[in-house]
Amino acid sequence: MIKKLDLKDPDTAFRILELQTVSYSIEARMINFYGIPPLKDTIESLFCCDELFYGYYIEERLAGLISYNQIDALIDICRLAIHPEVFRRGIAASLIDFVMNISSVTNRVIVSTGKNNVPAVNLYLNKGFNIVRDREIATGIYITEFEKVLMIPKPKNTLGEDLSKK
Repeated sequence: MIKKLDLKDPDTAFRILELQTVSYSIEARMINFYGIPPLKDTIESLFCCDELFYGYYIEERLAGLISYNQIDALIDICRLAIHPEVFRRGIAASLIDFVMNISSVTNRVIVSTGKNNVPAVNLYLNKGFNIVRDREIATGIYITEFEKVLMIPKPKNTLGEDLSKK
């Protein structure tokens, strides 16, 4: 089950912090970079965060989370963290699908991950994202930026007729 997370709730913020710490620690080892911003979070920084967070629950346990910002028709996925005990169960894909379908006005989604985070890179490629570029964030450390352009509905008149055929 996916539900919105309330960052102002101390228990929820603690669970988010706990999940992203264990998840992003694995990415940090994979890409040999420990400066990943979510690893520097505190309860207080989460309280002030302006991202929208959703959690994937298995029973009552937070198993995954996704956060994003939406600016007009653009969704920028900021975080995607899955607990290592439930890796490779489709949770990340479900969270991505959820966010891509959250707004009817969304026409583009962007996200980035460590270039050497092969599981994440493959996930985004399998979800139809295209690589935009690799960007060096520290000496010898690269992140890969992705984007996915979503289908834009064809315009219809008030009678529901497809105007693109006229």
